[in-house]
Parts: sequence; C-alpha cells; structure tokens
Amino acid sequence: MRALVKLQAGPGLELIDVPEPACGDWDVRIRVLRAGLCGTDLHLQQWDDWAASQVHPPQIIGHEFFGEIVQVGAEVKELKPGDKVSGEGHIVCGYCRNCRAGRRHQCIRTIGLGVNRDGAFADYVVIPVENVWKHPADMDPDLGAIFDPLGNATHTTLQWPLVGEDVLITGAGPIGVMAAAIARHAGARHVVVTDLSDHRLELAKVAGADLVVNSARTRLKEAQKTLDMKEGFDVGLEMSGAPAAVAEMLENMNHGGKVAMLGLPKSDYAINWGRVITHMITIKGIYGREMFETWYLMNSMLSTSAQLRNAVRSVITHRFPAEEWAQAFDVARSGECGKVLMDWS
Repeated sequence: MRALVKLQAGPGLELIDVPEPACGDWDVRIRVLRAGLCGTDLHLQQWDDWAASQVHPPQIIGHEFFGEIVQVGAEVKELKPGDKVSGEGHIVCGYCRNCRAGRRHQCIRTIGLGVNRDGAFADYVVIPVENVWKHPADMDPDLGAIFDPLGNATHTTLQWPLVGEDVLITGAGPIGVMAAAIARHAGARHVVVTDLSDHRLELAKVAGADLVVNSARTRLKEAQKTLDMKEGFDVGLEMSGAPAAVAEMLENMNHGGKVAMLGLPKSDYAINWGRVITHMITIKGIYGREMFETWYLMNSMLSTSAQLRNAVRSVITHRFPAEEWAQAFDVARSGECGKVLMDWS
C-alpha cells in the first residue's frame, strides 16, 4: 500500500510502498479515504527536538482520518466491514487509575497514533476496536476526517457553561475557528477571536465570531468597548500557545472568569499569578478529547444543526490528492489556510 513514512531520524518524509498492516483479534482495519494535516505532522516532518523524542523511524505518520472498515478482528462484534468510521488517536493502557475510573483521556501511558505507532497517512490503518468511532452512513468524508481537531475544540469550548457569556478565543487556527462555531451554537452572548493573521481571522468571522481582533494592531480593551462590555470576559479559550496572548487574555478576564487552555507553548513562560489570585480566575488545562463523551457531543451537535455543520466545514480550505502531500504540507505550514485535507481514496 501507499504510505507517508518517516524513514529515518531527520527532516523529511517519503511516500513509498509498504506492506499492508495486519489486523489482530481486537483490531479493526480501515481503508483511509480522507486525512487531515495537523501541527503535529509538521513537527514530525521538520524533525524538531519534540519529534526526535517521540518517533522511532521507520514509521507511518498521521492521526486525523475518515475511512471505511474493510476487516474486523475475530473478537470484534459491534462493527462490520462497510461501516464509516474515524478513530480516536490516543491509545490508552486500560488499567491505570484514570482508565479504570473512566477518565481515559487522562491515562498516564497514552500513546499517539502516527506518533508512537504507525498512523493514518496510508491506504490502510489498523487501530484497536475501542478507538473506533462509527459515523452515520451518510457522513461527509471531509467532515469525518476532522473529528479529531473538532474534538479538541469541543472538549475545550464546553468546559464551562456558555449561555449568555462573553467568550474570548485566542488563536484562530482551525481549532480556534471551530471553537468559535461551537461557542455560538452553545449560546454565548459575544464571541471574540484574536490572532495575528487576517486570513485566519476572516475564517473565524465566517464560523460565527462576533468580532475578530488582530493583536498586532488592536488591543482587547478596545474590543470590549466596541461590544459595549462593562466587566471583562467570562470565559477564555486559549488556543495559541503564545505567551503574549495568554497575558492579554488574563488582563481582560472578569473577576471569577474561567479559562480553558489547549494551546501548547514552545517553552515555559511567566504569567501574572497575582491577577489570577485576586481576580479569582480558574485555569484548566485541556488535552485531547474525553473518551468518548466528546465524540457523542460532536455527533449530536452536528446532527441537529445545519448551521454548525456548515460553520465547521468552512474551516477546510484546501484539499490535495495524497500524491501531492508535499504541497499540502507547504500550504499547512504557510499559515495562510484553515484545515488542509489529503484525499487517499
């Protein structure tokens, strides 16, 4: 089969022919139809320090995908060939304290599809049956391919009650844009999104943001005045990993505000703990998706709202055949895009 492989330690990837993966008794073998590019994949291609610490070449990369089951293991009962599916890319141990308590997204032994084991940038991928998410038969393949990042956005956005609240989202990458759509769907009063890219801010506006702010030109205090806000933001969703964005968010939170942080920083940075304490701000770190409550919420929201489906779909700006993977990576790295998909069908 075709597969996009990290053949050796160092920059670069290669699209080569490799043996098709075997399907174990508790596994499911999936024909990949669409796959989404993620920042993680860019790190793996570039081969930075993080990538070097995680990946042991040769290995197939990729973890965002949609496909069709072609084979199930002997012990798999609830799924069958022909089912349309995506996959939860975090594979957990099942026996640590958190796993046994039903908090599998907090497993201390989590490994990543396409990072610590062969992934989905290939004609076929094999994952454990418990990581398979079955879609309705009429699921749009493009939409199904971005359930992983949509799950990140859903997990982060729905941490706090949003009805009637003023919501600030820092970072207008694909996850931040989808978070704006979810916040609007969930009943937020005002949704404000910040970024340094006008292109990405326009995507956020299309997805449902009331106001977009280029942080290179405009301060959030001015944005509050524009919306006639009196007391600061009630909920903050940090998607950028940028210290300056975090600092300005905290400066503009209301007393008792709540912040959910998904964006990963490149290095440690200081924050104003005095303000966090005196303003009684709650900060919560978010990683991945809740298994599998987030997935239920995604399916439920999308199945009941055409407006939300269209808003989420609008984040997909580029599509490439798998053979043009290098161009897909270049576009994704440029930042002048939303979500980039590769067609493996």
